[in-house]
Amino acid sequence: MELCCSGVLTGGGGGGGATRAAPPRNPRPGSTGASSPGGLLAATPKRPLGGRAGCRQPDPRAPPFAERRRESVVHMLRSAAGPGEALELFKTAARQHRVVHTTESCNYMLELMRAHGRVGDMAQVFDLMQKQIVKTNVGTFATIFRGVGVEGGLRSAPLALPVLREAGISLNAYTYNGLIYFLVKSGFDLEAMEVYKSMAEDGIAPSVRTYSVLMVAFGKRRDVDTVLWLLSEMEARGVKPNVYSYTICIRVLGQAGRFEEAYRILEKMEDAGCKPDVVTHTVLIQVLCDAGRLSDAKDVFWKMKASDQKPDRVTYITLLDKCGDNGDSQSVMEIWNAMVVDGYNDNIVAYTAVVDALCQVGRVDEASAVFDEMKRKGIAPEQYSYNSLISGFLKAGMFDRAVELFNHMNIHGPSPNGYTYVLFINYYGKSGQSLKAIQRYELMKRKGIVPDVVSGNAVLYGLAKSGRLGMAKRVFYELKAMGVSPDAITYTMMIKCCSKASKADEAVKIFSEMMETGCVPDILAVNSLIDTLYKGGRGHEAWQFFHQLKDMKIEPTDGTYNTLLAGLGREGKIKEVMHLLEEMNSTSYPPNLITYNTVLDCLCKNGEVNSALDMLYSMTMKGCIPDLSSYNTVMYGLVKEDRFKEAFMMFCLMKKVLVPDYATLCTILPSFVKNGLMKEALHTVKEYVLQPDSNLDRSLFHSLMEGILKKAGMEKSIDFAEMIASSGTLLNDFFLCPLIRHLCKDKKVLEAHELVQKFQSLGVSLNTGSYNALIGGLVDENLIDLAEGLFAEMKILGCAPDEFTYNLILDAMGKSMRIEEMLKVQEEMHRKGFESTYVTYNTIISGLVKSKMLDQAIDLYYNLMSEGFSPTPCTYGPLLDGLLKAGQMEDAENLFNEMLEYGCKPNCTIYNILLNGHRIAGNTENVCQLFKKMIEQGIKPDIKSYTVLIDTLCTAGRLDDGLSYFRELIELGLQPDLITYNLLIDGLGKYERIEEAVSLFSEMKKKGIAPNLYTYNSLILHLGKAGKATEAGEMYEELLMKGLKPNVFTYNAIIRGYSVSGSTDNAFAAYGQMIAGGCLPNSSTYMQLPNQL
Repeated sequence: MELCCSGVLTGGGGGGGATRAAPPRNPRPGSTGASSPGGLLAATPKRPLGGRAGCRQPDPRAPPFAERRRESVVHMLRSAAGPGEALELFKTAARQHRVVHTTESCNYMLELMRAHGRVGDMAQVFDLMQKQIVKTNVGTFATIFRGVGVEGGLRSAPLALPVLREAGISLNAYTYNGLIYFLVKSGFDLEAMEVYKSMAEDGIAPSVRTYSVLMVAFGKRRDVDTVLWLLSEMEARGVKPNVYSYTICIRVLGQAGRFEEAYRILEKMEDAGCKPDVVTHTVLIQVLCDAGRLSDAKDVFWKMKASDQKPDRVTYITLLDKCGDNGDSQSVMEIWNAMVVDGYNDNIVAYTAVVDALCQVGRVDEASAVFDEMKRKGIAPEQYSYNSLISGFLKAGMFDRAVELFNHMNIHGPSPNGYTYVLFINYYGKSGQSLKAIQRYELMKRKGIVPDVVSGNAVLYGLAKSGRLGMAKRVFYELKAMGVSPDAITYTMMIKCCSKASKADEAVKIFSEMMETGCVPDILAVNSLIDTLYKGGRGHEAWQFFHQLKDMKIEPTDGTYNTLLAGLGREGKIKEVMHLLEEMNSTSYPPNLITYNTVLDCLCKNGEVNSALDMLYSMTMKGCIPDLSSYNTVMYGLVKEDRFKEAFMMFCLMKKVLVPDYATLCTILPSFVKNGLMKEALHTVKEYVLQPDSNLDRSLFHSLMEGILKKAGMEKSIDFAEMIASSGTLLNDFFLCPLIRHLCKDKKVLEAHELVQKFQSLGVSLNTGSYNALIGGLVDENLIDLAEGLFAEMKILGCAPDEFTYNLILDAMGKSMRIEEMLKVQEEMHRKGFESTYVTYNTIISGLVKSKMLDQAIDLYYNLMSEGFSPTPCTYGPLLDGLLKAGQMEDAENLFNEMLEYGCKPNCTIYNILLNGHRIAGNTENVCQLFKKMIEQGIKPDIKSYTVLIDTLCTAGRLDDGLSYFRELIELGLQPDLITYNLLIDGLGKYERIEEAVSLFSEMKKKGIAPNLYTYNSLILHLGKAGKATEAGEMYEELLMKGLKPNVFTYNAIIRGYSVSGSTDNAFAAYGQMIAGGCLPNSSTYMQLPNQL
């Protein structure tokens, strides 16, 4: 409700006012509020002219009479020779009955008089304006204020009023009301209050309208004391408050949670003979609902039903919305049924309200039925009706039905609006599907719907959750470019996105921009920034922001303290953690469950488990009940310190009050197994893992077993799995599959095969995943027959191979160069309904190359390309390798260029193939250039890349360059393998840098890399050549101790060493050992023996 420029009250307002619009979730058309009573002060209307028979009627195209008159008055005033003549014309026109002065003509005269410094004449014009009740506007007052020398526009009204009095310009009640209205409308509430006080000092009695405007203004500011003071002022000055005045007070008191005073106002109304109306009761219902006092709101509603003040449509919709928001499904139906009885279910607003409320309480099917009923009654649903039901479907997880409704809107109308798209964007974002969220956002733009801050925030939420900072920045800057001003939520989402992407600098930059643009940060934005800084290792800056909160007038919340506690915990600052915890007790945010769990985590991870135990047991006394996370954290700490018995006791204690979750099992089961508590472990599995209501699926079983393997080792994990199988507790392969994978990964494929056979004898059946893991391991180790046997076995046992199985067998056939059988397996794969994928074709191409059928492989590649095949690096790898090894360098280069033309980016493996091909061809410079090129293209070389480069350089005699790259790879965090060390040791030996070779050999052993026979042979050979026969002999003895069997190269090297050093007896002794060991000499052996043989 607002005061118009003439001082008249009209319907409208909000905030602290007494408007009665039910707050919809998405905009509803039409007004559902009731206008408040109010008179209309205006000039008495003149009876229209003409209309008599025979008289000429006015041209309908001509402007109205009053409009012509107004234009002629202003034109007349402007035609005056000077301000004096204009003033006379103005006064003369005022005395004419058929000439009406307007705001425009009066303002013109005021400005004219002001421009000529004629303040006294301005007073005459303004006095006439007030007497004829001509509407003022902001320009009227601004001109008058400037005329008396007061600058600053409307806001300077309190300063201007005394000056106006001195200049002889006085305001009447009508004009004062207008000025107060304009000040309030411009947001100058305090200045409006000053004008009210001046009005009272001037002896002009304020009216109900004056007080109503001010009460609405200060109600919007939630300034309860000022509103109540205004009410008391009314009574003190003899102005009788009306229903509207009292209703404003009830709203403001309710918003402040001061309901006892609100009820006293209600009683006071009746005592004063001012009976509360339906608006008053509806406002009371709304503020009660907003305060969470739904039961009291329903009491007011049912009392209304029993009184003569019956609820109207707005009352019903208000309560329906609130009951829906609070999940009160019973009340929703009761209110709807009452609404039907009272006949308020006759329009789209009512139907949409109940659809929305039913969706809020999860009764989506009933909401859909009401929606259909609305359509059957001929009431066409509008956008907001569809949006309510779509929102309900999405919240209930009925995505397909939501999409169906969305598609119906696209086809039959009304077209989806921005809010419709936001619903889907929100759904995708909250379900972790950020890419689909942004796709829906882009679709919205393509449909011509310009994004606003709400849709922008919705898509940024999903991107922040997934840490897609690049996309988030694009959306953010695009919004700004379109003129959309980011709000606090926008900036908070951007800061969170920076945090997820570990970009602390970006987060600080976003926060700084937020401050510069005048967007006031809320505590959520600050908390996100503090968390980002701490996670970025910038704890000092995080604390700086915390200490600046007071300057920003932002009060820290428990979330702020919890963020800081987590940061201190990561830094291991126990004392600071405990000090901050104590500080929280003296704030308005005492420690909560999250706080305690954060501190428990800090204590347990920093070796203070005893303190954690004390805190856990004291939490209840402080009114905070430990949850699963609390117990799991402390059990983790106990397990970490190998205090297994205590951990088990806590587990037993916890079981009495809480049901263990997956995190509990991951903490306690590995400890049980590690310490041989197999019975306890088995009991836990039976009691908690295998219950019908357990949510553990196959992947969680695998993760659980992975944890057991990591903690307890392979042997005990196998014992545990065997116990589960032997007891008949679980006869599927949930616990077995991770064991197979680990054994295969450790190249213990035969052990994995034996383990599977053992478990099969216990009645355990394998599924396709376990078979694939074992077959894959066997194929990798070239145990093709066993792999084929398992493939046949799984089909016999009814375990259907999948696409991955067939691809593994195709690989096996290719490795064993059985091309015909490979193609038969592919045919079988097709018969079983599996299409050949790029993996399949890449496997076949690789098999053809390995089988020396390079031309056929190339033919297959080009046939596939002609059919629209999309090649991958795995397609080109075997072909390039085959061409390079066949010496077809030019063809290989052409194929590589073709690969680039198809947009297939080479990876490290492709470059390794190219490097190796040029190494074989002896193209040292090409190898170096390729290595440099892959780095320039952002491809990180792996250990194989460096090994090929080092081998090339050593072969070319560039040993120092090779050593330089060797040190570089170590600095980059790569670990040299046996081959790398062997190449350098041999290269150093060849160039008689034997001491460096031996040093590298020692370094290699310290790193846990076991030398092989090649290593020893190289060292023995080069030590012998250098005349260090004794050291060579020691190397020979060492290899024997390691269990390595010497070969002909070993013996030739040791014999050569002894011969060169003149140790003839030792040379012949080595020869004798060679013969005795069953190693046949070759021609080189005899060349190394002394001449006397």
